[in-house]
Amino acid sequence: MIKKILVAALATSLSLAGAAAAFAQDAGKVGVVVKIGGIPWFNAMEAGIKERGQKLGIDAFMVGPTSADPALQVRAIEDLIAQGVKVIGVVPNDAKVLEPVLTKAKEKGIIVITHESPSQKGADWDFELASSTGFGEAHGKLLAEKMGGKGEYAVFVGSLTVPLHNAWADAAIAYIKKNHPDMTLVGERYGVAEDVDKSRSTALDLISAHPDLKGFLAFGSQGPIGAGRAVEERRKVGEIFVLGPFSPGQGQKLVKSDAISGGFMWNPKQAGEVFVTLADKLMKGEEVKDGDEIEGLGKVKPDFENHNIIVDQLVPINKDTVADLAAMGL
Repeated sequence: MIKKILVAALATSLSLAGAAAAFAQDAGKVGVVVKIGGIPWFNAMEAGIKERGQKLGIDAFMVGPTSADPALQVRAIEDLIAQGVKVIGVVPNDAKVLEPVLTKAKEKGIIVITHESPSQKGADWDFELASSTGFGEAHGKLLAEKMGGKGEYAVFVGSLTVPLHNAWADAAIAYIKKNHPDMTLVGERYGVAEDVDKSRSTALDLISAHPDLKGFLAFGSQGPIGAGRAVEERRKVGEIFVLGPFSPGQGQKLVKSDAISGGFMWNPKQAGEVFVTLADKLMKGEEVKDGDEIEGLGKVKPDFENHNIIVDQLVPINKDTVADLAAMGL
């Protein structure tokens, strides 16, 4: 009798395990391709993707290329298409370069969600945790305060082909031109802010070439780190102000030493969670509607024409907040 009970229990257990595996398979895979792997910002995003995937019972994972090369993202997306995933998420390095491969994914019936690339062609939806105007103006205003409304400044972006970074830069520069005419932009913007070494070397060159340089606005998570290190190397702390979004864990020492004066960010872990939340909603065949309450985004007002969901959830990074943000793994 005991033997029969054990055999029955084992059979039931195996049956349940098989059902769970089948459910996970039916739920579909969600692969998210980010700009570059191995840096704190995207490590935090990966944690959000995995945790939300586990909570919702979805096989969700991140792919991080070894460098911020659009060609590597194309290859990663091609691999995900070949794997037959149900949803592809992307944080594009070059919106234009990715258009053909994202269109190919959609033609295969794969749902495409992007982040940091508003109005991305080939995407079902793009979501943002900060509006481009609000984010850019907040940084422009803070830089003006630090510089006393006058002096030369330089602007870094992750790439000249990343639409969102350039939209932030446009908004910041426009705010400064309108409100602080005594502030002067040095040269054109520099597409180095996803590479800490290039950001540092470019900042060092600009400091040498422009003795009156007083500020760096760096849009891209490695830009403020590299520029901050350059300011420390040249012993210009307190004379040149560095602002922009960055990982608090990576930059907190530079904030505490005043080599980085501050900035704003959104929570990349939250962004990772939203990728999976939206993927779950769309895989179930649910539509995104005006006034929907979506976890991680709140109440949304989608732009149906351009397929954008944009909210403003700015988090200040400064001496008062950086330690707590870093302790959260950001």
